[in-house]
Amino acid sequence: MRDFASCFGEHAIKVSDASCSGSSTSSIHLPAIQNTVSSLYKTNLSTQKQLLVTITWRKNLMGQGLSVHVDDDPSSLCKIDTKSWSFWKKKGTTSFESCSIKIHVFWDLSLAKYGSGPEPVEGFYVVVIADSELILLLGDMGEETARKKFNPNKNPIADFFLIGRKEYVTGKTLYSTRAQFHDRGKVHDILIRCKGEYGGLKDPELLVIIDQKKVVHVKRLHWKFRGNQTIFVDGLAVDMMWDVHNWFFGLSSGEAVFMFRTRSGLESRVWLEEKEKERVGFSLLIYACDSP
Repeated sequence: MRDFASCFGEHAIKVSDASCSGSSTSSIHLPAIQNTVSSLYKTNLSTQKQLLVTITWRKNLMGQGLSVHVDDDPSSLCKIDTKSWSFWKKKGTTSFESCSIKIHVFWDLSLAKYGSGPEPVEGFYVVVIADSELILLLGDMGEETARKKFNPNKNPIADFFLIGRKEYVTGKTLYSTRAQFHDRGKVHDILIRCKGEYGGLKDPELLVIIDQKKVVHVKRLHWKFRGNQTIFVDGLAVDMMWDVHNWFFGLSSGEAVFMFRTRSGLESRVWLEEKEKERVGFSLLIYACDSP
């Protein structure tokens, strides 16, 4: 991601307001397929130590999958496969060690309901505990129930924040997702549309639409295959960056990259380099293949 962001300069920034750009897209169909979603959480332990927890959901012909990764230690990874013929794997617990901390993961996906992507939408829970302190709780289980079931010492649930999300999708140059740019903000519908003549990529254009409002419009995309603009969402400045070079000059199934990243103010620089633990805002990174 660091190399991707460093391709852009300050001179390319244009500020627009998502609340006043108009272009309804209610009739657009969204054929993209979401294959993998990774969410990065920063959690603060009672000892003031910070941990990064990555939850990855994936979907393929073999079934659904879940991976839990804690901090930067590559060995601190547990993978959970939930194949339809292995029902018992949809519920369980596992333990491993990371950063000299004992990590316990509890999950129940046996009643999980899914949308079109690999991430469950309801009927599940995932709980991560570090040294008997509950540091991450996802799904339908309430905090009080989780505290009684998994935290007998009645320690408070650690503060955790979603600071990053990566999505891997394939489709016909139409990609949709949802994102919350601030922990107190609303969840926004995001549509990325690359179009050209006759539905192909001749004379291509890039459209980015948030809540049915056009916020980015790039013409002659084959000449402007890398760039960035700044938009406003929930009163926050959000840098939107794109790199579609491989669509035009790479392999036929080349991957495009789109990134949304909040920043603290208009005087801040476009993000070029930052350690994950020092990250303040939220970032959304989308890897998009125009064909499988």
